[in-house]
Amino acid sequence: MDSPDWSSGADTTRASVARIYDYLLGGDHNFSVDRDIARTLEVIEPQARVIAEANRAFLTRATRFLAAEAGIRQFLDIGSGIPTQGNVHEIVQRIDPESRVVYVDHDPVAVAHSSALLTSNPNATVIQADLTEPEQILDHPTTRKMIDFSRPVGLLLVAVLHFIPDDQQPASIVTRLRDTLVPGSHLVLSHGTYHTDAADAVTTVYRKAVTQGQATLRTPEAILGFFDEFELLDPGLVRGPLWRPDSPADVPEDPSRFWFLAGVGRKP
Repeated sequence: MDSPDWSSGADTTRASVARIYDYLLGGDHNFSVDRDIARTLEVIEPQARVIAEANRAFLTRATRFLAAEAGIRQFLDIGSGIPTQGNVHEIVQRIDPESRVVYVDHDPVAVAHSSALLTSNPNATVIQADLTEPEQILDHPTTRKMIDFSRPVGLLLVAVLHFIPDDQQPASIVTRLRDTLVPGSHLVLSHGTYHTDAADAVTTVYRKAVTQGQATLRTPEAILGFFDEFELLDPGLVRGPLWRPDSPADVPEDPSRFWFLAGVGRKP
């Protein structure tokens, strides 16, 4: 699928973070350049697909918690990527059909495919914007139409902040987003962390190959800093599969092999 309609506006000569992730999750909205990089990643880290699936599973559990237990009814999913199984709007609208979701991504393929998927859904939409410019997201007319910032919001930053290098001040970006949220809002976050030499090799591949998104692994302490002024909910900041697994059988034998940390915080 190297020249479908949804490719309009995409640079098909360079890999994209969203399209690589789509491939690892078994999707088909990607190009040969994305598949080549994804296969390279699988050579370096044979569990690349399993890790991607575990990250997606964390998003599902955390989003379900926000809707079913925390009572959140509006969601801002930044770095949402290309739709696949278990999208945020599908999860939360099963709990309350009136729940609203704004997806945000800078990849034109992700935005085009999301837009097509959401055509008949009045309570979910997508905008093309860049996380490094939070005002562009917060002040977007569609965001303002869909999200009432006087009420609690579920802010989702899943597997996206590790593509923001330090010189672009990711902590300041999160602070700007946090300061827009009222008490009772929640932050759902996952982020790559150090584990093995493979992790460093993976970041090198991303830095050389993708059009945007300079992969930057961070220490647990640095990742915890993104939750500043949030109350970190149990079980805290943990390896992704350990965040409230649905059953003991869902916990892998060696969770440390899943080199991303995940957590959910509540703004008091």
